[in-house]
Amino acid sequence: MKTQRILVSLLLAVTMLLGVFAFAGCGSNGGVAADFVISEGGFDTSKPVTITFYHTMGANLRDVLDRYIVKFNELYPNITVQHEQVGGYDDVRDQIKTEITVGNQPNIAYCYPDHVALYNLAQAVTTLDTLIASDLEITRADGSKDILGLTDEQIADFIKGYYEEGKQFGDGKMYTMPLSKSTEVLYYNKTFFDKHGIKVPTTWDELEAVCKQIKEIDPDSIPLGYDSESNWFITMCEQSGSAYTSATGDDLFLFDNETNRAFVARFRDWYQKGYVTTQELSGGYTSELFTKAESEAGNSYMSIGSSAGATHQRPDKVNESYPFEVGIATIPQLNADAPKVISQGPSLCIFKKNDPQEVMASWLFVKYLCTTVEFQAEFSMASGYVPVIKSVGDNEIYKGSFLDLADGGDYISALSAKICLEQEKAYYTSPAFNGSSTARDQVGLLMQKCLSSDWGADAEAQIKKAFEDAVAECKYQAGN
Repeated sequence: MKTQRILVSLLLAVTMLLGVFAFAGCGSNGGVAADFVISEGGFDTSKPVTITFYHTMGANLRDVLDRYIVKFNELYPNITVQHEQVGGYDDVRDQIKTEITVGNQPNIAYCYPDHVALYNLAQAVTTLDTLIASDLEITRADGSKDILGLTDEQIADFIKGYYEEGKQFGDGKMYTMPLSKSTEVLYYNKTFFDKHGIKVPTTWDELEAVCKQIKEIDPDSIPLGYDSESNWFITMCEQSGSAYTSATGDDLFLFDNETNRAFVARFRDWYQKGYVTTQELSGGYTSELFTKAESEAGNSYMSIGSSAGATHQRPDKVNESYPFEVGIATIPQLNADAPKVISQGPSLCIFKKNDPQEVMASWLFVKYLCTTVEFQAEFSMASGYVPVIKSVGDNEIYKGSFLDLADGGDYISALSAKICLEQEKAYYTSPAFNGSSTARDQVGLLMQKCLSSDWGADAEAQIKKAFEDAVAECKYQAGN
């Protein structure tokens, strides 16, 4: 069985690699991605070029995109952008995975780091370092001039954690650009907290004390719901400074260590006391518990979930008013002076093509979307995601018509975005490699098992075994 799995993995890698050879004419360079080479004549603004873009945008976001494609074409009328919604994020990945084998993949795509790691089995993704560093001057259709690359000011304008995500693939090269992002935040029932004089927790120790306090006030409640078990585990590794995974070396799966077993044991104790539940253990998003009426058993007063899902954390109106006001804060930390919160949300990758003009046209469009303040502002307001450049916070429309209206009711999305922008120095990302998605899945399953299993006095030994089994499964699925 293990031999079969290894052969399947090798066949996929070889098939994808042959597909790249067939259409790109570029080899593996010893397993290290070759930098993109800019055409001798630079980018020809008189030559018509068509690029394709796969994404997951709904109608409202496509409307924003279409308006800005028109603006982009005022600068580059020779570039035709064709874009297509391809289901969800995994649908985009699966379609491109198939198309790579015949050289028919798009020019640009929504991506998560795990997707890029998969595409990199075939070295199908263009590294962006040469493009970013280029000072090649381009004269646009309106007579204005720009450089092909990014200025120092543009790079500095990116929220650092979002920008650095593009370099997490183990070789130090840049593979993606951030488009729009989200993170995890702590939603809390501000009305309940104010009524009972409860202080919003900033550390895990404070959170445990608050859970105990809430349980004493409302014994039938589950004080905290945490949507993603995987995010919880990975975030605790980051906050603890303990090992999780590595994109380099022989040992990629490093999460079986004493520090990590200790925080899992602690959270198991919380679960056993009824302090916390998770999405998988409760059978649905924990926002469903958070928005329940206070009189219903099993309701929650805190919920940790995506910043982009703020409207789902708001209860429905009753008699034209909300039953309670929602507060939003940064998730608890081990060290509140050095916060760490996860970076999520789509980035953009550019695929290799025979014609370098296609690659440069794709880069110009990606650069435009990621650095244009007005697009970032409108896209953020329409999507609930956070803009990736800091200067959007000073944009008159975004600030005056969005951020300044932030509250825990009608403008809860603005409140969520405001918290995200305030913690811009806290974002982290994890190493991405072929197998990192397996690690993510396995630590999530590990959390579920360790929290809920009826192990009694044997819990410590069983937790240790669960960690060993999870690492073994990661290695098995990776074929080693």
